[in-house]
Amino acid sequence: MPVLLALAVLFLMQIAGEALARLTGLPLPGPLIGMLLMLAALMAYGRVPAGLRDACHHMLKHLMLLFIPAVAGVMVYFGTLEREWIPFLLACVAGVALTIVVTALTFRWMLKRAGASGP
Repeated sequence: MPVLLALAVLFLMQIAGEALARLTGLPLPGPLIGMLLMLAALMAYGRVPAGLRDACHHMLKHLMLLFIPAVAGVMVYFGTLEREWIPFLLACVAGVALTIVVTALTFRWMLKRAGASGP
C-alpha cells in the first residue's frame, strides 16, 4: 500500500467515523469512531500494511504540529478559562493521571500476554 493511499484510507476512516457519529447521535467524537473502525479493519486484515505503517510513523514523529489548531481553539475561550481555571486545571491533571494509569495497566497486560505466549 503506497503512503498516499494509506493517508487517503486514514482520512476516509475519519470521515466515516464523523458520519457515523452524526447519523447515530453517539456521544463520541467522529475521529475516535473512525479510529475504532480502522482498528476493526486492521484486525480483520490481520496485519498493518507497510504504507500505512510508514505514513503513521511519519505522522507520529510530527504529532506536536497536529495540536496547534487545538491550542489556538483553546485561546478563543481564554476569558472563560481565566474565570474558571481551577476546574480546567483539575480536568487536565485528572486526564493526564488517568492516561498514565490506563497506559501502565495496558502495558502490564501486554507484557503478561507476551510472556504467556513465549518468545
